[in-house]
Amino acid sequence: MTALSSPWTLHLLPFFLLLPAGSAITFSISNRCSYTVWPAAVPVGGGVQLNPGESWTLDLPASTTGRVWPRTGCSFSAGNGSCQTGDCGGMLACSSNGQPPHTLAEFTLGGEADFFDISLLNGFNVPMDFLPVPTNGQGGKGCSKGPRCTTNITPQCPGVLKAPGGCNNACSVFKEDVYCCTGSSSNNCGPTDYSKFFKQSCPDAYSYPKDDSTSTFTCPTGTNYIVILCPPINMSASALPPDANPPAPIATEPPAANPIAPIPTEPTHINSSSDARRRVFAVILGCVGSLILLAVFITFFTYIKRTWQCQEIEEEDEEFGELLGMPTRFTFQQLQEATNQFRDKLGEGGFGSVFEGQHREERIAVKRLDRADQGKREFLAEVQTIGNIHHVNLVRLIGFCAEKSHRLLVYEYMPKGSLDKWIFYQNDSSTAPLDWKTRRKIITHIAKGLSYLHEECMKRIAHLDVKPQNILLDENFNAKLSDFGLCKVIDRDTSQVITRMRGTPGYLAPEWLTSQITEKADVYSFGIVVMEMISGRKNLDTSQSEESVHLITLLEEKVKSDEIADLIEKDNTDMQAHQEEILEMMKLAMWCLQIDSKRRPQMSEVIKVLEGHMNAESKIEHNFVATSQTMFGIAENTGPSDPPQASNLSAAR
Repeated sequence: MTALSSPWTLHLLPFFLLLPAGSAITFSISNRCSYTVWPAAVPVGGGVQLNPGESWTLDLPASTTGRVWPRTGCSFSAGNGSCQTGDCGGMLACSSNGQPPHTLAEFTLGGEADFFDISLLNGFNVPMDFLPVPTNGQGGKGCSKGPRCTTNITPQCPGVLKAPGGCNNACSVFKEDVYCCTGSSSNNCGPTDYSKFFKQSCPDAYSYPKDDSTSTFTCPTGTNYIVILCPPINMSASALPPDANPPAPIATEPPAANPIAPIPTEPTHINSSSDARRRVFAVILGCVGSLILLAVFITFFTYIKRTWQCQEIEEEDEEFGELLGMPTRFTFQQLQEATNQFRDKLGEGGFGSVFEGQHREERIAVKRLDRADQGKREFLAEVQTIGNIHHVNLVRLIGFCAEKSHRLLVYEYMPKGSLDKWIFYQNDSSTAPLDWKTRRKIITHIAKGLSYLHEECMKRIAHLDVKPQNILLDENFNAKLSDFGLCKVIDRDTSQVITRMRGTPGYLAPEWLTSQITEKADVYSFGIVVMEMISGRKNLDTSQSEESVHLITLLEEKVKSDEIADLIEKDNTDMQAHQEEILEMMKLAMWCLQIDSKRRPQMSEVIKVLEGHMNAESKIEHNFVATSQTMFGIAENTGPSDPPQASNLSAAR
C-alpha cells in the first residue's frame, strides 16, 4: 500500500495492523505486453524480469499487505541498474516503493475478507488487470469483480503531466493541496480535471486519494489472484476460472529498449495457519486500536494546524490593517478558480506570466510573479503604491494575492494585447498595420500616462520600463501603461535617486551608467518607443544589416545626411501620406532622446507639443550616442561601485 511518507490517504489502513498469519495465497503476475517488463512486489518477492508471454508466481501469507507494480525501460547488471519508470533505488529485487510514474496494484489479505485495488495515485506506465482466481473450494462464491485498467494512458497524457515512458499524477507535478488532498483540502477534497482524465480512462482505478467508494474491491479470504500486464481489452473483469489459460499477448507501445537482465529471483513460499476465532478477534482488536490511535493523531494534528493558521491570519491581518487604501485581496484558491488553474497564458515577462481569467462578470488578467525572494511586507507596500494610482491611461489594478510564497496581481483585461504586436508588423501576420491617426493617439495616451506618474501624483513615480510590451490596448486602441514592477517612488524634494540597473536593453537611458536616475529616464524610453512606432521596427533589430542594427545610431546618421524621412515605415502607404506630420513627431522624439537628461522635456511639455500648444525645442544636440559621462550631465568622477555594462544600454557602444 502507499508509504507513510506519501501525501495519499491510506485506503485500507484499518486492515494493515495486527493481522495473523494464515494459509498461503498464490499471486500470479503475467506479462502480456509485446515488450519486456520488470515487475516488482513488496514486501514479498522483490522483483524479476518478465519477457513477453512469461509469468511469475508468488506464494504470500494470508495476512500480507503489499503492492505490485511494473517497471519499464530497465537495465541491470548483477542486480543493480536503473529503470525509466517505477525504479526502486536501482535494485532488481525491490525492498522499497517505486518512483512515479507507475501503475500500482495494492492488496490486504486476511481477516474476514481480502481488499485490493489498482491505484493511479503514482501515475501510469503499463495497462493492468488485477483479477481474483477463486479456489475450487470456494467456487467464486461471494467474490467481487477485480479492477481493470486496460487503456494505454501514456499517448493521451496531458502535456503538463507527461513523463518519459508514462504519465504523472497531478500531485507529483504540482504538489498542491487541491491535487494531493492535503492541508486545507484534506477534508473536502474532490476530483479535479486531471483526476477526471484518469477516471475516464480507467473507471475502476483510484484517480485521487478520496476515490474510495468505487475503487476498492473485496474477495473472501483464501482467494488467489492474477495481475495481467497489457491485458486484452475485451477480457471479462469477473473472476477467472481456476485453470484458465493465459490470454495471448497483445501489441502495446514499448516505452524503452529491452536489455538483458539476470535470472529472476526465486518466488517466496510461506505457509502458516491459525484458529479462525483468534483471527477474527485479532482483526477486530487491531482495527479498534488502530482507529483510536488514528483518531487521536488526527485530532492533535488538526488542532496544531488550526492554531498555526489562525496565528498566520492574525499576523497577515495586522499587516493589512497598517496599510490603508489597499485594493481587493484575493486568496490563491480564488485566483486558481478564476483562471481555470492558470490555463490560458496571455504572455510571459521577466517577472512572471500573465493569465486570462474571469472574476464574477469581469474579465481579468492575473500576473503570477516569480519574485519569490520578495518579502510580504515589501510586496504589500508596492501594491499599496500601485493601488493608489488611478488614471485613464494606466492599467487598473483590481486586486492582489500575498499568501505564503504566492505573489499575484490582478489587472483589468485589455483585449487588443500589447503594442508590440501591432507596430512590429510581420508579412505573415493576420493583423493589418496601424494607420498614423491611431499611432498618434497611442503616443498621446502614453505621454499622458507618464505625465500623471511624473507630475500629478503626491510623489513622483518613475516607471523605468517603458516599452511596447508594457503598453496595452483596449478594444478601441486606447493605450494604457502597465507593469509597474520596476517603478521607483521619488520624493518631490529629491532631484534624483541612486538605484540598481533596471529595465529592458534597448530602452535604457544613458544615465543608467551611473545609476543616478530621475523620471527623465522614462522620457528617453518614450522617445525610443515613438521612433519604433514611426519606423515599424525595433530599436535593436539583429535581422537588419550590420550598419542598421541600432535604430538610434541610424537616426543620428540620417539627421547628419538630411535623409531622416527614410526612417518612416516604407510599406505603409498611410504613413507615407502623412510624412510632414510624422517629421514633426520625429523632432519631438529627438528632443526626448537628448543624452543630457536636463535637456529633455517634461512629459507635460510633450503633451503641449502633441496638442499644438507649443513647438518642440529646435536647439538640440543631434548626437544620440553617449561616449562619456559628461555628455549626459554627470561628472566624470561620479559613478556606482559596480557600473553596468554599456552594451546593455539603449545606444550602441
